[in-house]
Parts: sequence; structure tokens; C-alpha cells
Amino acid sequence: MNGVKWTRGTKNDDVIDVRGQRPSGRGVKMSVGGIALLLGAVLLSRALGVDLTGLVTGGGGSGTPPQPDPKARGSGPDPDAEMIDFIKDVMKDIQDTFDTKFKEQGWPYRRAKLYIFTELIDTKCGRSSSAIGPFYCPGDENAYIDLSFYRDLKERFKAPGDFAQAYVLAHEIGHHVQNLRDADAEVKRKNPNESRNRHSVRIELQADCYAGVWGHSAKQRSKLDMDDFDEAITAASAIGDDRLQQQAGRDVKPETFTHGTSEQRKKWFRRGYETGRLDACDTFSEEP
Repeated sequence: MNGVKWTRGTKNDDVIDVRGQRPSGRGVKMSVGGIALLLGAVLLSRALGVDLTGLVTGGGGSGTPPQPDPKARGSGPDPDAEMIDFIKDVMKDIQDTFDTKFKEQGWPYRRAKLYIFTELIDTKCGRSSSAIGPFYCPGDENAYIDLSFYRDLKERFKAPGDFAQAYVLAHEIGHHVQNLRDADAEVKRKNPNESRNRHSVRIELQADCYAGVWGHSAKQRSKLDMDDFDEAITAASAIGDDRLQQQAGRDVKPETFTHGTSEQRKKWFRRGYETGRLDACDTFSEEP
């Protein structure tokens, strides 16, 4: 079968399945203005990347991700069991790759956790919704995904394929790599007068490039087929800010971009994929 080569039954304690569980505690009461800000944050965050809703709500519940509870999903076979197996194997491969890259540079690597949740989850970045898509929280060094995003990726964004799904995971671990290397401080130092949105675009494009670095490693180890690169490029293109705004029937406004255009996202994923080098992903020192 074509696609990413992966192994069923891979053990990976860094992937934590809390599907079906609800956040503890009460949510945050919000004014009409607060609700408007939250809706704006959802729109800005709908593609890949850091959750912005927590910045608006200030959190909710305990701020701590729940622990797995198999009873929460009920009895009977799990329709997503194969997807969970796929995620465990791919996440192990992604983090093994970056662990190796860090060791080559003499840097320590801490492994991130990936929480698979349903609809809502508490994090140290605030209470977060599946409506924003996958995200990474630097406060707890965890990545988060609701599997409904993969359905959106296939049906709404027309980006099917298992390498497109793997690209999503690699992008979020790309944010973890940035957090370990304090990329946020670096981009502010190199571009002190840029807007917050422009700052965000540079961060997101670097995460795309890091996803490409993992793709290069997977290709070198014969884990990918010929068509896999095209799947990731299609996914990167589908979630460009310009395309998302067009899809929503809005005018394209570059000053509102938070993740970069379709062409920028493809460019930087390709850069990482072709070079396989972390230092090739310097979106802070050149025009992205």
C-alpha cells in the first residue's frame, strides 16, 4: 500500500488519548465583547499553529490536561484505533528525528507530549477548542489534536493522505523545537519593529520548514513513497492564510495573516524537505 511506512502496535507513552473526556471545572464567563474577541481568535487560529483562544479567555478549568480514562469513550471497538496507532508510530519517528538533530548540535532535547482530545481541553495556555485545529502550548510543552481536524483536512481543505496527516504532527513538534530553542526571543531580537502578525508568520513558516526537515529524514530512511511529498505540499497550500480568507468569502488582507500564504508555506516546507537541516529554516533573517 502506498503512503507513509509505519508499524502497527508501536508503544509511545508520549501520545496520550483523552478522547471523550470533558474539561474539569467551570468555563470562563465572557462579555459580548469577549465573545467577539474569542470568535476572532478562532478564525485566526483555524489553520495549524498556536492556540490564540486561551489568550482571550484567560483559560478555564484547572489548566491541566486530563489523564486517560478508557471508560470515557464507552465500550465497543474504537473506529479510530488504526489512526491512533498511526499517530503513535509517526510521533515517535518525528521526535526521534529531532532528538538526533539536537544531539548532532550538542543540544538537549525534551520530548513533547501529544494529547488526542475531543471538542474541549484544559491546557496551561487556557481552555482550548477543537475549532482551532491542532496546536502547541509552550507553557506545558504539549501538542494537542482533535481527530476531527483530519476529516476537515480531507473534506474541507481537499488535502487527503497519510503524509498530509503526518505533516500536521511534524508542524506542531516544529513549534516544540522552537520552544526549546527560544525562537520567540530570537525573532523579536532580529525583527524588533515588526507587527505581531508578521512575527507570527515567521514563527509558523519556520515550523513548516522543521516539518520538512523531518520529511527529509523519513525520505532518506525509505519511509515515504513518491507521492507523499505532494500530499504535504497540498496540505501546506490548503491552509495558507490567503486561501483560507478566499474560502471564507473574504477579501485577502496580508496585514491580517498569521501563518503565511499558500506559496510561503509550500516554500518553507520544501526548504526543510530538500535540505534536511535545521539551520536552513531561518525565517527570521530573510524575507519569508
